[in-house]
Amino acid sequence: MKAVLIDRITNGENISISEVLVPEVKPGWVLVKVKAFGINHSEKLLRLNEIRADYIKKPVIPGIECVGVVENPSDSTLKKGQTVAALMGGMGRSFNGSYAEYALLPAKTVFPIKSTLSWEELGAVPETYFTAWGSLFECLHLNKDDTLLIRGATCALGYAAIQIANALGCRVVATTHKQSKIHLLSEAHEVIIDNGRLTDGVHGVTKALDLVGPRNLKDTLKAVEKGGIVCQTGLLGGVYTLNGFDPIKDIPNGVYLTGFFSNYPTKETISEIFNFIEKHNLNPKYGKAFSFDDIRSAVIAQDNGGVDGKIVVTL
Repeated sequence: MKAVLIDRITNGENISISEVLVPEVKPGWVLVKVKAFGINHSEKLLRLNEIRADYIKKPVIPGIECVGVVENPSDSTLKKGQTVAALMGGMGRSFNGSYAEYALLPAKTVFPIKSTLSWEELGAVPETYFTAWGSLFECLHLNKDDTLLIRGATCALGYAAIQIANALGCRVVATTHKQSKIHLLSEAHEVIIDNGRLTDGVHGVTKALDLVGPRNLKDTLKAVEKGGIVCQTGLLGGVYTLNGFDPIKDIPNGVYLTGFFSNYPTKETISEIFNFIEKHNLNPKYGKAFSFDDIRSAVIAQDNGGVDGKIVVTL
């Protein structure tokens, strides 16, 4: 089969397709014929830094998510030919991932789905919508009466969160730090240019999804109303930890801080997401779809920031 293998720091220019053996099925694992997958920031971190770590068995096939059909269900309850989504649980790091024609995956990370979406649209769903869903509902307890602030909204996760919140009936306030990207947030009720300080610039925010991360987190905490909740999910600001953070002084009285870690999807949650998408007739957004034979161009586009929104690869 065709697959992308990496064993060292690899930028988009150096991505290539290799011929490798189709994985042999074993108990507890499912062989999936990959139809589409999204490209994620997590994979960029792997390619440009984490690949050096000793805990990654090299070479590795990257890719933390995919959609496809079951080729061999092994001893699982899945059926051959069944449409499935797979994500996380060590995919693309602890074991080979989705940048390939076939992926051998633990049965617990492979979920049956029913959908009328195209493969391109399905490829934009698993990791992005799971992370948005968990952030909004598990962490923020979002409801239709909320005003939701999405900080750093011009990314795949931001677009998904806007879609879900709108379908729920919330008022959405979205931020971007670039004037040129305001048009990408047309589905939000209000768009704000983010200069690093939102305090006193927004009003009535009851829930906040912070995708910029620790760089501006203290300011986000001050931008919500008393009783509000802030969920820090993204790291777009390039700052990964918050040194000198004083919870007593930096979290306003009556404001709550949480975060979402997307490594543990469940069958129930994945079913809820796809049912919600179908019920509300949502069309998952993606910036551009590439064929697998052109995956080098897809990864170059990721490295260069040349695509607004999710990059999807189809096979």
